[in-house]
Amino acid sequence: MKIIVYRFEGDFAVVEIDKGCFINMPKQLIPGAIEGDVISIIIDRNDTSNRKKKITSLMDQLFEN
Repeated sequence: MKIIVYRFEGDFAVVEIDKGCFINMPKQLIPGAIEGDVISIIIDRNDTSNRKKKITSLMDQLFEN
């Protein structure tokens, strides 16, 4: 998904997520962005899987009987 930074208002960035559909998002999620920047958002399935495995391992260690 691509979003376009439209403008900044206080602690928020107004971004276009679809043609004519705007939302506010915290500026801290897009550090260094300026008006007009196009930002890509991806879902990293590999990192998600690795995090789940790590959490499962930690839980197994914690609740080991």
